[in-house]
Amino acid sequence: MEEELRCISCKQFYNNPVLLPCYHSLCLNCAVQLQQPAQNGANGASSSTASENAESLASGSSGDYQESDKLSILSETDSGVVCTSRPNSYVGTPNGLLFPSAVSLACPICHKLVYFDENGAYNLPKYRIMQTIVDKYSETRNLTLKCQMCENEPVQDATVMCEQCEVLYCDACRESCHPLRGPLAKHILVEPKRGQSMCFKGKDGRCPEHETEIISMYCLVCKVGVCAVCLMDSRHTSHDVQAIAMMCRAQKTELSHNLQQLSERAKSTTEFIQRLKGMSDKVNENCLEFELLVSAQCDALIESIRQRQAQLLECIHQDKDLRVRALKDQVATCTSRLQQTTALLQFCIEALKETDNMSFLQVGSMLINRVTTTDHSWHKEWSAPRVSPHFDLTLDDKSVLKAIEQLNFIQMKPYKDGEERVPAAPTAPTIIPEECSAENNSVTVAWQPPSHSHVEGYVLELDDGNGGEFREVYCGVETICTVDGLHFHSMYNARVKAFNSSGEGEYSELIGLQTAEVAWFTFDSVLSGSGLHYSEDNVQVTGEGWEHRVALGSVGFSRGVHYWEFTVNKFDADTDPAFGIARIDVARDKMLGKDDKGWAMYIDRQRSWFQHAGGHEQRIEGGIATGSTVGVLLDLLRHTLSFYVNEEPQGSVAFTDLYGVFYPAVSINRGVSVLLHTALDPPSDIDDI
Repeated sequence: MEEELRCISCKQFYNNPVLLPCYHSLCLNCAVQLQQPAQNGANGASSSTASENAESLASGSSGDYQESDKLSILSETDSGVVCTSRPNSYVGTPNGLLFPSAVSLACPICHKLVYFDENGAYNLPKYRIMQTIVDKYSETRNLTLKCQMCENEPVQDATVMCEQCEVLYCDACRESCHPLRGPLAKHILVEPKRGQSMCFKGKDGRCPEHETEIISMYCLVCKVGVCAVCLMDSRHTSHDVQAIAMMCRAQKTELSHNLQQLSERAKSTTEFIQRLKGMSDKVNENCLEFELLVSAQCDALIESIRQRQAQLLECIHQDKDLRVRALKDQVATCTSRLQQTTALLQFCIEALKETDNMSFLQVGSMLINRVTTTDHSWHKEWSAPRVSPHFDLTLDDKSVLKAIEQLNFIQMKPYKDGEERVPAAPTAPTIIPEECSAENNSVTVAWQPPSHSHVEGYVLELDDGNGGEFREVYCGVETICTVDGLHFHSMYNARVKAFNSSGEGEYSELIGLQTAEVAWFTFDSVLSGSGLHYSEDNVQVTGEGWEHRVALGSVGFSRGVHYWEFTVNKFDADTDPAFGIARIDVARDKMLGKDDKGWAMYIDRQRSWFQHAGGHEQRIEGGIATGSTVGVLLDLLRHTLSFYVNEEPQGSVAFTDLYGVFYPAVSINRGVSVLLHTALDPPSDIDDI
């Protein structure tokens, strides 16, 4: 309780406390020291504001400000002048203006202003309950009253109190601040505790305005005690009043009830604090257990690495033994052969010393053969060691190092008695923008695993490239994924989430990836038919047999406008190559357009026809030769297909109502070779077709 008993200004126990209209309190001496002359700006307040405040008080309107104002205006020491907690509002004077000698006081806590007449803070009501409690507390603790005028630390004990000034003095301060001469000679100095008792003894419940009357009623509007004479005053005639004893009993009952509730809260808070303290002890215990567990797991990992180290070193030793044994065997073999060779050399040298020609010729041919054979076999078998002194092995530790770097704690579900602890659902993964990319009609998305989460897999979702709904495109354990076969010139939004046995986590933030506006592609030898020959970069195809074979491009189109060209590099035979588009399941062993899965223009040296599902129509004059170019324009905005020969339109629109996925296609046979050009802008005269 000691904190409640100390003044907010001097930090000492309250001495002669007074109550501000905002219900904060100060020592009377502190209030006097804090008061200042009213500001000029305050003096300029409008009379209309003052009159409004006066009306609100007269009408008995409610509200914190108004109630505080009434308390200050109608305090027991009121002299009929302004006393309000609101700045720049003046109430109580006949004309609404402030007396020239007015002073103001700002509350140190809430900073609300109070205005007084020349008596200043002495107009404030005494805080009797506070003084009573401070006195009791001081007696219990044997505390001495301190001087209120000492400026230096420590503050000296008070020796006297002036009944008129209501200020405590030590001997030194009394001599300097309250000399017993001049105007102060008539002031009465008493013992400090006796002086305080006299200050707060009051007038035995008598009305401050009518000293002969006893306060018997309480005005609920003005929040002050009144006597019978006060009730006949115009200020209280229309106010609600109650018997002061009954009102005090009602407020004590309400306060007791509120205190009981607050006491229950304090009790529960005390129990909660004890629980927290107990949990702190438990945290320390669990921390030690957890440290031991983690240390044991790390020691097990280290021991496993040491065991693996021993196995790897044993493998090295075995390999070393094999190499050393092989080298020893080779040394022994070479030594034996060297001895045989040395013996042969010495024998041949001695044979060369023979002077009898016939005797030498008898063995000369044989010695020549032996030396030649030995020389050849020596060079063939013993020119290099059987084994290398270097170990053709290296320790692949990258995966282990990566695993060690990823060694981390995982978040578990909150512990509950009787339940097995399992990992909590993972948090959201983090997209790595610098590792994400879009190329042609495919996008690559990379993400980082969520920290402190156990992850069993990821789900990657993309929208439709046009701001539509998301769909799942990947589910697995990898943290990078490339999605092919998307629309060109489209913005795809991607998101990813992680999951484990406890459930799915939150989605990551979205990342937008823009596919290429213009497509580039090559021939796909896997999708295409047999009997065709492709260049290394798959941009040129040559027919090898007499039958037509279909070559398909590596991408399919379902949206946008796309244009590509073929250059005829070889056109020797009397044949009709066909250019156009096809479904993925088109017949590869027929001319393009013979079945309903292909749309084509087949052309010879003089004319061309459009062909689909075996039917051909629109014969157009103008053919191709070696070096000619054939352009294909697929407009999936209009769902049409058109053709160009040597950059000129070959007839009007060839096919309409094209919906779905289409692959660039061409069918050729022996004697024809075409070169593919992609990522081209559509012809400028597209609107004229």
